[in-house]
Amino acid sequence: MPEIPASVGRPTPLTAATVTQRPSGMPVHKYRPYEAVDIPDRTWPDRRITKAPRWLSTDLRDGNQALIDPMSPARKREMFDLLVRMGYKEIEVGFPSSGATDFEFVRSIIEEDAIPEDVTISVLTQAREELIERTVESLRGARRATVHLYNATAPVFRRVVFRGSREQVRQIAVDGTRLVVEYADKILGDGTVFGFQYSPEIFTDTELDFALEVCEGVMDVWQPEDGREIILNLPATVERSTPSTHADRFEWMSRHLSRREHVCLSVHPHNDRGTAVAAAELAIMAGADRIEGCLFGQGERTGNVDLVTLGMNLFSQGVDPMIDFSQIDEVRRTAEYCSQMEVHPRHPYAGDLVYTAFSGSHQDAIKKGFEAMAATAAAEGKGVDDIEWAVPYLPIDPKDVGRSYEAVIRVNSQSGKGGIAYVLKNDHKLDLPRRMQIEFSRIIQDKTDAEGGEVTPAEIWSVFQDEYLPTDGNPWGRIALRSAQTSTTSEGTDALTVEAVMDGVDTVLTGTGNGPISAFFDALAATGVDARLLDYTEHTMSEGASARAASYIECVIDGKVLWGMGIDPNTTRASIKAVVSAVNRAYRG
Repeated sequence: MPEIPASVGRPTPLTAATVTQRPSGMPVHKYRPYEAVDIPDRTWPDRRITKAPRWLSTDLRDGNQALIDPMSPARKREMFDLLVRMGYKEIEVGFPSSGATDFEFVRSIIEEDAIPEDVTISVLTQAREELIERTVESLRGARRATVHLYNATAPVFRRVVFRGSREQVRQIAVDGTRLVVEYADKILGDGTVFGFQYSPEIFTDTELDFALEVCEGVMDVWQPEDGREIILNLPATVERSTPSTHADRFEWMSRHLSRREHVCLSVHPHNDRGTAVAAAELAIMAGADRIEGCLFGQGERTGNVDLVTLGMNLFSQGVDPMIDFSQIDEVRRTAEYCSQMEVHPRHPYAGDLVYTAFSGSHQDAIKKGFEAMAATAAAEGKGVDDIEWAVPYLPIDPKDVGRSYEAVIRVNSQSGKGGIAYVLKNDHKLDLPRRMQIEFSRIIQDKTDAEGGEVTPAEIWSVFQDEYLPTDGNPWGRIALRSAQTSTTSEGTDALTVEAVMDGVDTVLTGTGNGPISAFFDALAATGVDARLLDYTEHTMSEGASARAASYIECVIDGKVLWGMGIDPNTTRASIKAVVSAVNRAYRG
């Protein structure tokens, strides 16, 4: 090692004394810190979650009321059916006394027998007699139903909103519970398995001794016992404290509640501090039995706790969430359609980009991880799915949630992706799926690397056409589509006949499947083309009768993962053209 000249000083070590934070100047005096809980012998830090809690989805109530454009009855039904398919057994379906829309939706799923026998619906009500009566009336004929009663108990509500004493607020809860019992006995028959839930709002701001006092008063009316559970839901309607303090509050309540063995203690976190998932998990460790939340964290302000992240967190630790996330893209697409809210591409487990590595070192580590998994499985004489998952940067196997390695673990330069997507959407009305954006941006990047300089919008469009859309002036590929007709077989499947020029020869291809794309893949298989669908999306490019459809398809063709794209006034032809585009790209020199 060469000697450092004596004239060169050594650098000053970085220490806390050399880093100076300056006051922000923000009005911090306006806000008070959260109150700690005196529970020195807390036990929750040493516990682990070893089984799934009970889940309640409140997408159709708490989530829906937070939407700019609340769900239509059709979108509500789509969301309800999704939640049932996923395996949620407790679903809060509305606030029937708030208006005709919620009331009629509750009636519709009961009267149309849309509720499976093992699913319990829940409805919310305030503690006013006319609202309670209307709420219970909405449940007439339900097999399994819960009324969820709440009233405000926090000091700021007592002081500012209701101007009532603690005793007056307690009495509201007690009287409301009595009315729920009376109207349930009056309106609902023996055919309804009936449950009751109470929430002191906002639990996180309510004095612990008073929250306990109100809950005990409610239980004195309901009289929980064997076969007569009560659900006590302790909502963080506004998240106020650290997750550890939230857990302390739950352990304190769990210890002090009488008749605890007959209580389902429920946690309902919101995400104002960004720690709702942690708060829910620590509350379960501290004694909670059930979690209320929404898919992808939908809800007021920063949202309810995210049921997808919570369930997948359990899955990633080897605990069955008892909810099916195996087709997470379908869950995401349905939730986005119903709520008209996009799921962020970096959203845990479900975002478009969460399994995609852009960094070269990450890509290399993932590649080596897959190779090591294959070698370990072979050495043990097992399949890769039968050994412990251990791939760098991937907390779970993407295949377990319906993603493919080829589709989501991609090399990508990332340069100019946003600008390229903007040009295609703004100038040509093409809204490329995100992963297709990634693929095409790499093609543009290769062009800029080879030629240097900027790429104009006209050049971007020219490259796009040459890559995905053969024209009369630039024909290429093995297949040129002439016509396509579909029909329905006697078995109810789709039959497809395609007239095309293949490898320069007039050809008629035929196939069957559960849709035109599946039928075309079947037809291609007879010619030796091995194609498998990964993703498909479409949109109209304009309004009116003359509108054209743009179809995008991602598929594996003879081991290659490629996107194809088709444009046509007929959506079926557009999708067939998209497959042709992908196949032609796969065999293009």
